[in-house]
Amino acid sequence: MKLIVGLGNPGAKYAGHRHNIGFMAVDRIAADHGFGPWKARFQGEAAEGRLGSEKVLLLKPGTFMNRSGQSVQAAMQFYKLLPEDVIVFHDELDLAPGKLRVKQGGGHAGHNGLRSIHGHIGAEYGRVRLGIGHPGHKDKVSGYVLHDFAKADAEWLDDLLRGISDGAPQLAEGDTGRFQNAVALRTAPPRSSGSAPPRNDAPPKTGEEPKETPKPDDRSALQKLVDRFR
Repeated sequence: MKLIVGLGNPGAKYAGHRHNIGFMAVDRIAADHGFGPWKARFQGEAAEGRLGSEKVLLLKPGTFMNRSGQSVQAAMQFYKLLPEDVIVFHDELDLAPGKLRVKQGGGHAGHNGLRSIHGHIGAEYGRVRLGIGHPGHKDKVSGYVLHDFAKADAEWLDDLLRGISDGAPQLAEGDTGRFQNAVALRTAPPRSSGSAPPRNDAPPKTGEEPKETPKPDDRSALQKLVDRFR
C-alpha cells in the first residue's frame, strides 16, 4: 500500500494559495481515478482507491502546514507503513513554475511541512517537488506562498495537475521515469517536425497578369543589326 500526501493548509481561504498546490495535486488524482469520498481521518482528510496495481490512501493533513507530520505519522501507524511507502506532494520555490522533480530522501530545505514530517517519520520518504517559482527575495516568500495563484498561472497549473493525474499509476508503482514522462507530455508536448515548408502558390492579385519569363535571344550579332534597321 502507498500513502500519497498532499501538503497545504485546511480551509476555504487557503484553497487557492501557492502553498496548497500539494492539496490540488491529490484532489485531481482522487477525482480522475475514482477514489472514494474524502473522510475525516488521521487529523485530516483521506480517500481510498487504487492506482494501477497499488492500493493507495490519499491524505490531506488538517493540522496546518507546520504540523503535517502528525497526520502523516498517524496514517502510517494505522496501516503499518514504512517511510519508503510514503510520497509527499509539496510546493517548491527553487523550481520554475510548472516544473516537477521527484526525489527520494534528503533534506527539507526549510519547508515547514517537510520539516514536520522529518521530525515524525524521518527523511527516507519520497517527495514530488512542484515548482511555483520564487518571488525574488527571501523577505517576500511568506506573502508569496500564502497568496492565490495569479490568473496568468491557470494554464500551466492545469497542465501540471493533469500530467500528475495521468502519471499517478506509474508513480504509485515506483516507475518515476514514466511518471515524469507523463507530466512532460502535458507541460511540454513534443512539436511536430514533419510539416512541409509553406508554399507560395497564391493566385495573382485581381487585375494583375502573371509575368512571363523572357525567352533567350539566340540571334547572331549580324541578325540583331539587320533586325534593328527593318
